[in-house]
Amino acid sequence: MINGHTEIVAHIGFPTHAFKAPMIYNPWFEKAGVNAIVVPMGCQSDDYATFLRSVFQLANIRGALITMPHKVVTTALVDEVLPTAAIAGACNAVRRLPDGRLQGDMFDGEGFVRGVLRKGRVLKGARVLVVGCGGVGSAIAASLAAAGVAAITLFDARAESGEALGERLRTHYPMLQVVTGSNDPAGHDVVVNATPMGMNDGDAMPMDVSRIAPTTFVGEVVMKTEMTAFLSAAAARGCPYQIGSDMLFEQIPAYLEYFGFPSTTPEMLRSVATLKY
Repeated sequence: MINGHTEIVAHIGFPTHAFKAPMIYNPWFEKAGVNAIVVPMGCQSDDYATFLRSVFQLANIRGALITMPHKVVTTALVDEVLPTAAIAGACNAVRRLPDGRLQGDMFDGEGFVRGVLRKGRVLKGARVLVVGCGGVGSAIAASLAAAGVAAITLFDARAESGEALGERLRTHYPMLQVVTGSNDPAGHDVVVNATPMGMNDGDAMPMDVSRIAPTTFVGEVVMKTEMTAFLSAAAARGCPYQIGSDMLFEQIPAYLEYFGFPSTTPEMLRSVATLKY
């Protein structure tokens, strides 16, 4: 039921037909009795800077979810960028502070980290490998650093992307050991595929799976299918793993907390979601 007390979470991007958030948040809001709604808002790039400021003029807006193609440019449009978003070079959440300023943060990596921790894996002091240093890989690397990993190895097909991410990590986490340019998973406690590679049978793998130890935790970001060819190969070696959609469901409680809503669990979200892949 939408009424005069309903609070809005704007879901801003373009095009809107692939948006998943309304099919997860809105059923949960209804189940929990939260008078709020996530509304898809299709905004093209030329209009975005003006629209972002305008939508926060609404008295009943609680926050905004930001998706493609606006995540990167948002960092330059808000008044404050929190460290994880600064390292990632992108924002996917914006809220209005009590003084009226807009603050941006990034939760893709937080979702990944929460999922790993809830599966009982210890990240503090761990050695991790992240393959793919685009938006999602950068966000995961930033959140892994915040979680207290001791060392992180970064690899991207575009070497300059890995180097740039490494420099941002060193700036914010000077005690973190950062290595770039290698996708060898040997010697790592956690490895992450943050690329589309290994999605389908026959694809090149993002790393040499035979070099992954059976004790290494393996993470995936692809959501098209739960068991990608890469995850299947890692599971065959006995590795514990995390599927891509876990990152999505695990980050939503973090978003809810950021926007000041009651939190919930990924299990509850999955039980009510109308999301279909």
